[in-house]
Amino acid sequence: MKKLTALVSLILLSACFNPERNCKDHRTGTYEFESFINGELVTSRFIRNDSLEVEKFMGETDTSTVRWINDCEYILKNTNPEGMAEEKPIHIKILSTTSKGYTFEYGLVGDPKKAKGKVKRVVEN
Repeated sequence: MKKLTALVSLILLSACFNPERNCKDHRTGTYEFESFINGELVTSRFIRNDSLEVEKFMGETDTSTVRWINDCEYILKNTNPEGMAEEKPIHIKILSTTSKGYTFEYGLVGDPKKAKGKVKRVVEN
């Protein structure tokens, strides 16, 4: 009976866990995002202020407007799209935060498919 009580208590405690979400701490800053493209690890770096995000990726620079929906969600819209694919805005939702970065979910606005990613804050010297 004691094992059952301990197991139930453990399940209840883990179900109540809420990840840290200090999203306002990450409204601005410089970040890096790593992803695999065609089996190769690539790094993107972006600088975001409250309303603009400038990303450098594989020698290219893209600028997007940032429209905050709430403290933890925002919409990115490319300011100079080169084709239909770049015209679609991206919805980003911050899922959890640390002082070193955050985990997020993203996808095209209106598309039910979502992906997850993690960015780390870059401390500039």
